[in-house]
Amino acid sequence: MNPIAKGRSALPATPAMAGAWRRDPQLAYVPDPRRRSLLKGTAGVLALSGFGGALLSACGGSITASDGNDTPTPRIASVANFRDVGGAADGYPTVDGLRVKRGVFYRSDALTLSDADKAVVNALNIVTVYDLRTPADIAQTADVVPVGAGYVTINVEGTPQTTVTTPSTAAEAVATMQAEWSAFVTSDVRRAALGAVLSQLNQTTGTQLFHSGTQLDIAGWVAALLLSIANAPFDVIMQDYLLTNGYASAEINASLAVIREQQGDDAASAQTPLYQAQESYLQAAFQQVQANYGTVKNYLTTGLGLADATVSQLRTRLVLQG
Repeated sequence: MNPIAKGRSALPATPAMAGAWRRDPQLAYVPDPRRRSLLKGTAGVLALSGFGGALLSACGGSITASDGNDTPTPRIASVANFRDVGGAADGYPTVDGLRVKRGVFYRSDALTLSDADKAVVNALNIVTVYDLRTPADIAQTADVVPVGAGYVTINVEGTPQTTVTTPSTAAEAVATMQAEWSAFVTSDVRRAALGAVLSQLNQTTGTQLFHSGTQLDIAGWVAALLLSIANAPFDVIMQDYLLTNGYASAEINASLAVIREQQGDDAASAQTPLYQAQESYLQAAFQQVQANYGTVKNYLTTGLGLADATVSQLRTRLVLQG
């Protein structure tokens, strides 16, 4: 069984990441030109254009976020990483010249809503919350469910609780995380649960939210799959994933400060990758998709058991038609 570490969904960009992505003031990560070839190569190998449209021709599209005063998703102070899967401004671009809809699906960490933030989230008219954590994680930190919303739990990890690992080096931590992301593709339990998540997102009418708390970034993988279904370029999918580093930076810095105080600088350095959104993690999952299924579409239908009609309906819900 692969060990899973808590609190790994986000961390400020490290020097190693800085060569791949540069940070802009709007929390958008813009690909460094030196990394374009890597992104293009990954996109080509993964054959994400199984949904139509040549993905390679669209690599290089970037996220253009508006400033914090007019982003479509409110910043929720009491909930880290609360954001719209569709992006900011006019929505993320797709390879076929369309835009991803906003206000359809939201993602976040656990809904630890303050009284002040409850009204803000209630105004979004969320009809269902999908809690993708383990039973132990749910018992430790219960969600504050928006008024009128249904609450569904789907244990994607398939274990009673998250198993905490303590790596001795940063390299060991990175390897652990890459293995965990690959397990979104190789694990029968995780594939069945992910299929259930996407099926229910498709079957339910109205605005929905999913989250996976401070454990393995399951929400990040679900968001990546939804953006793949929408036919967003691979580098946009990567940028969206890495936005976690900005949105949850305060929480991550606090967690690392505790580790540093209790265990020392070396321990904090070794555990740092467990808290990061690193491009190698997302790439590990997509590369496993290619190895096992060839295309994301085959992964969705053969691996997750989704009907072609379900994938098509999700795409219709996700994309603004021109």
